[in-house]
Amino acid sequence: MVDYELKGHVAVITLNRPEARNAINGEVALAMEAALDQMEADPEVWIGVLAANGPVFCAGADLKAINAGKAGELATKKGGFGGFTTYQRRKPVIAAVDGLATAGGCEIALACDMIVASREAAFGLAEVKRNLVAGAGGLYRLPKVIGKNVALEVALTGEPLTAERAYSLGLVNQVVEPGDALIRAVELAEKIAANAPLAVWESRSLVIAADWEDEATLQKITGEAFARVLASEDTSEGLNAFIEKRAPQWKGR
Repeated sequence: MVDYELKGHVAVITLNRPEARNAINGEVALAMEAALDQMEADPEVWIGVLAANGPVFCAGADLKAINAGKAGELATKKGGFGGFTTYQRRKPVIAAVDGLATAGGCEIALACDMIVASREAAFGLAEVKRNLVAGAGGLYRLPKVIGKNVALEVALTGEPLTAERAYSLGLVNQVVEPGDALIRAVELAEKIAANAPLAVWESRSLVIAADWEDEATLQKITGEAFARVLASEDTSEGLNAFIEKRAPQWKGR
């Protein structure tokens, strides 16, 4: 249901239920949370990539499970919908989307930190077509990224955005050729993993906090983050590597 693979300091997590368009059922939600637990606990993993097997990234909730009265199984206590959308992680995750990400699938992509999408990708919130409400963050995360008016268009029509339009609106970081989303997402992850992991994690946290914290709070928590990073072993390594004109050997501590 969910595969986990290491590529150096990058964990590749893959939804693997293509016969059901990678729809989220209880088993997938538990497996996704377990994969994130593994990623967060491993000191040698600094960043994750979320991909999917098959032509559809994720069709969202398994409607058969909902119809059978199993809607509560599609979320976990720690991770929320799909074991992912509310998971409080330290490490960034890049979505590699090479097909349709709709409904809860779009919400999972929105819960990632960056998105690399192929030209065959599309992003939508189709819940209104089934008398449902997008309940896993899409209705408040999407307008923060693409603006209220276009978010309303997506949410109220149920029609998806193309990868190109999503890129122009700032939802997607890179648009690539079909079949290349995972390769390019891993390349982006490796570029990030070449940097000091503690600084990357603190920087991610501060950028996300900017969505809701006021200026005074942001100044305070930025100072605290700076102090934590400055006191780490990796700061000495980074400065020495610069002076000695060599590549730093980060330890993440």
